[in-house]
Amino acid sequence: MHTVNTQIIAPGITLTCVKTEKQKTSCLSVNVINALKRDTAALSALLPRVLRRGSSEHPDMASLSAALDELYGARLEPLVRKKGELHCVGLYADFPDDRFIPDSGDVLEKTFALLGGMLLSPCKKDDLLRQNYVESEKSNLIDDIRASINDKRTYSIDRLLKEMCSDEDYSISRFGEEEDVLNITPEALTKHHSSLMSGSRMEVLFCGSADMDRVESALRYAFQSLPVRSEPIYPKTEVILYPKNDTTKIVSESLDITQGKLAIGFRLGKAMSGVPDYPALIVLNSLYGGCATSKLFLNVREKLSLCYYANSMIDSNKGVMVVTSGVEFDDIDEATAEILAQLNSIQKADVEDWEFLSAKRFITTTIKSAMDRTNGLEELYFNNLVSTYRYDPQELCDLIDAVTLDRVVEAASEINPETIYILKGAD
Repeated sequence: MHTVNTQIIAPGITLTCVKTEKQKTSCLSVNVINALKRDTAALSALLPRVLRRGSSEHPDMASLSAALDELYGARLEPLVRKKGELHCVGLYADFPDDRFIPDSGDVLEKTFALLGGMLLSPCKKDDLLRQNYVESEKSNLIDDIRASINDKRTYSIDRLLKEMCSDEDYSISRFGEEEDVLNITPEALTKHHSSLMSGSRMEVLFCGSADMDRVESALRYAFQSLPVRSEPIYPKTEVILYPKNDTTKIVSESLDITQGKLAIGFRLGKAMSGVPDYPALIVLNSLYGGCATSKLFLNVREKLSLCYYANSMIDSNKGVMVVTSGVEFDDIDEATAEILAQLNSIQKADVEDWEFLSAKRFITTTIKSAMDRTNGLEELYFNNLVSTYRYDPQELCDLIDAVTLDRVVEAASEINPETIYILKGAD
């Protein structure tokens, strides 16, 4: 079991403390939340990588590694997440819980101070983020962008969303575009860092056994150099209920590949109007293509052998569902038809009791498994903080158990494909 407390630290900065004694490690994440925009996406994605290179107190990787070693192997990593049309960047640290370190009671405070120094007092030269760090991390970020292109499964999803959401910020990658990364200068990144620290929403999450008072005190000390802040604007995600055109848009591309890729994008329709039935949407996704007993897996892959894999995923903040599949080139049309037919079977309530029960059990098992890991607990609560509708993980498990098939059918009733992206081999 765990308890949750929140505290406002400064305008636009909220601390959420999840107290749990189940894990042997604690974790801290500082998340800067901004609107996902083309002109800032690359800057925001690059910033935590550069901050991770060092602070004024620990100006290089050798000094920083020694400091982490003194904290019994604490780990500190950059964060770059995309949640709907929110761009969430920052730093994450996990470290041994003080309960398991003899004669040491300040690992938490020292870790907080180390992270705070990297975030608020980064290593600079002539009042600018160091050029060699900026250039080195630009190269690393570009490598990651290119790696996502080389992974054709990820590439097909990115291409689908760029086509389907071409006039929406949702089409923007969490890493930004390569050409934008190339154009970043130390001056521009330093200015962006200052802007984020003084005017963006921040969500700070701690998961561990420490009491709220101790966590808040450690955070306030770590953030003592925080610039004066005004109340920030809280960015939101634009939800579009229905496909923009009467006919489904089909986009086909050819590359030098041996396995075809198929990605289908859907709008969730009235399921996203008013107060969405979030538990029902989660069950719908699991039933359709989110687990090993889903309709896509058992029918399209196993029974009909039309694909190598077929999965669905729902971004309930945006109101978008994506199905991705790996197929032989000659089977693309048949696989597409069967993927859509399986959705139609859910809309007609053609669902066996065991299918429905298995879908719900998969979700609750996944949530409970995540709650057993410090980083899993952080991810659950962070998703909750940036969601339009908030549920405690244990509460969500109970709500999932209570979902009926009628609610799932209602949630699925107006889901329609908007865009189909097909990736074939070059002639």
